[in-house]
Amino acid sequence: MKAIICTRYGPPEVLQIREIDKPAPKDSEVLIKVHATTCHIGDVRIRRFDVPFWQIIPFRIFLGILKPRRQVLGMELAGEVEATGKGVKRFKAGDHVFATTGFAFGAYAEYTCLPEDSSNVKKGLVAMKPGNMTYEEAAAGASTGGLTALNVLRKAKIRNGQNVLIYGASGSVGMYALQLAKYFGAQVTGVCSTSNVEWVKSLGADTVIDYTRADFTDHEETYDVVFDTVDKLSPAKAKKVLKEKGSYLNVNRHSGSGASIKTKDLIFLKELIEEGRIKTFIDRSFPLEQIVEAHRYVEQGHKKGHVVITIPKNDKTGLAASTAEQAQP
Repeated sequence: MKAIICTRYGPPEVLQIREIDKPAPKDSEVLIKVHATTCHIGDVRIRRFDVPFWQIIPFRIFLGILKPRRQVLGMELAGEVEATGKGVKRFKAGDHVFATTGFAFGAYAEYTCLPEDSSNVKKGLVAMKPGNMTYEEAAAGASTGGLTALNVLRKAKIRNGQNVLIYGASGSVGMYALQLAKYFGAQVTGVCSTSNVEWVKSLGADTVIDYTRADFTDHEETYDVVFDTVDKLSPAKAKKVLKEKGSYLNVNRHSGSGASIKTKDLIFLKELIEEGRIKTFIDRSFPLEQIVEAHRYVEQGHKKGHVVITIPKNDKTGLAASTAEQAQP
């Protein structure tokens, strides 16, 4: 099968199309034919080994010294179950599913295997695809961003009527944090750039602050929760607008207990999507053979919502044919 291999840590060009063995599901696994994945900021950071300096040694040990130990990246996907292990009960061949692969990665390929059920998001979670979404939309809807936002917001125990500020409300974590906070009954202020103001309003924000034109700390409003979804807001600045017993949340500092995220949480997001309470947004879509261009785009830091990667469904043509066509003068 065709897959994108991360040959070493470095710029987008370290990602290369290779032919590798098609995986076979273990007894408790499902084999998924991947139709769409995403270019997640997590994939970008791992590819270039972008980690805080105090985490360099543990991440080198966990991820790999000179290159990722798991060379096929990709953290989100949607596709079709092609085969199941003999112990699998929740899925059958032909089921349309979406999944987050966690630190198992593997979505940048035509096929991948994931556990039927998992108590740890780091090993991957799979659920039936929302019926009102395409594969491309579902790959974004399976969002690691959505699960991250849910996990972090739970720490604040948001209640009906509270004031919540979402910093970076147009990103893949921020957009879910905004919509989930609204679902939990909060009054939500979104902070974003000029080009995303109207879109953030459409997601349900009660107030939107354009950070290029105004500083949210200059407003008289105070908040029960300030959630920095892009790790660009200093705690000191956030605390200027927090109520006395308010909570400051940071996407990197407060999402570490990922083991608390389970399959039921992905199913919860699926149900909210089908009820129309949560929507996603695809900024751009790239075919798998343009993964380098996709990574370059995400690296710029200006994407709105998600960048989706599509994978050819016709094995007879495949990536090689697509690449050959692009090479024609």
